[in-house]
Amino acid sequence: MKTHQKVSGLSGNEIYCLHQIGQTPGQLCIGNSVVAIGVGGGIGAGLSTLGGGEVTEITKLVREGRSNSFARMMDEARQYGGVGLTGVTFDLINHGGNLEFITTGSTVHRAGGDPQRSSMFSTSADAQELYCQIDSGFDPIHFVFGNVAYSIGVGGNIAGAFRALKRGEVTQYSEIFDRTRHLALQRIIDDAKRFGANAVIGIKTSIAPLMGAQEMMMVGTASHHPLLEGAREPITSDMTNEELWNMMNIGYMPVRLVMGVSVYSLGLAGGIGAFFQSLGGGEVSGLTEILYEAREKALERIEKDAEKYGADEVIGVKTKVYDLGGGLVEFMAIGTAVKRMPGASTKSKSLLPQAIIQDRDTFVDASDVAGAAVLDAGRGSMGVSARRMQGGPIGIFIFFAVLIFTLLRIFFFNH
Repeated sequence: MKTHQKVSGLSGNEIYCLHQIGQTPGQLCIGNSVVAIGVGGGIGAGLSTLGGGEVTEITKLVREGRSNSFARMMDEARQYGGVGLTGVTFDLINHGGNLEFITTGSTVHRAGGDPQRSSMFSTSADAQELYCQIDSGFDPIHFVFGNVAYSIGVGGNIAGAFRALKRGEVTQYSEIFDRTRHLALQRIIDDAKRFGANAVIGIKTSIAPLMGAQEMMMVGTASHHPLLEGAREPITSDMTNEELWNMMNIGYMPVRLVMGVSVYSLGLAGGIGAFFQSLGGGEVSGLTEILYEAREKALERIEKDAEKYGADEVIGVKTKVYDLGGGLVEFMAIGTAVKRMPGASTKSKSLLPQAIIQDRDTFVDASDVAGAAVLDAGRGSMGVSARRMQGGPIGIFIFFAVLIFTLLRIFFFNH
């Protein structure tokens, strides 16, 4: 294999932080895998999409592709003889129906050349975040991820479709979305258990359209902390590593990444009313009320989730609203439950400025701005249409109602 001994993906700020923990920058490593779902898998995925819930064919295919690309990157990293691999990220490129999974990361070495470890660690944290993790007492073990591909479904959720005709929460859909979103969390926990970790920290969550479904993916770092010895299962946290350092510094330990989900329907009558109200301008009271109710329900569930794990409070709560189409709206709240713990602290009294400085891009390709916008839109980060993930039953009823109304007008006008 051709090597690049002097090529690193680490920035100046990252290299400075590495030196503070006795490590030096290493080589940029890449692994890839190209997969195709195949005819049989495509048919199975299509049927699963209609049924609702997890689309297992896509979940397994994506996990296999990412796992293979990660393994190849690790093989390359081992040839460089580093002590670890930092800044591990996934990327996905569609090559005419074939999906290429790409994994990248940068090796790090022990200052002086002595590995001082029996195995190489890997982490989703960049070198600045790695400094925060280690100074907080977390020893990185392995990069881990959990994913689930899912669909709201059609055929398997007739009851939910009829329930969506009325205003209020559609419990069948809330249960589907809540169950599938927690599957991703449970899978990243199970991944961490395989490596003997008692914590998964720095979890990043992404949701994106994939092969006719939606995929929710969580990536993080399986780690070990001495205060968590004997824990029944790994703690989980989606705090940034800088936030983690600050909370540990004042004596708080993360307990659990918690989520609350609610799916609400404006109702058939409410949907038609909101449509005509929108034409007149001003506040759309029906939509205002339903979105408020959905938020309250999701926040109520996230609070109950935190109480179940004995947490003192939930911090860093992020809220997301997804237009599912046809008058259906999903509201999701996600954050980290924390608890004051005796002995929780950091090695340093203050956090290095270099650990929180954000690197700025010094190369901008203006010719690719349009392409980047299209890519971002495809990932669901731009515009209402990009966030609209699935069709809803109310849209069908409204369509036929408008069609019948138009035909009646034409009939009476001609007579």
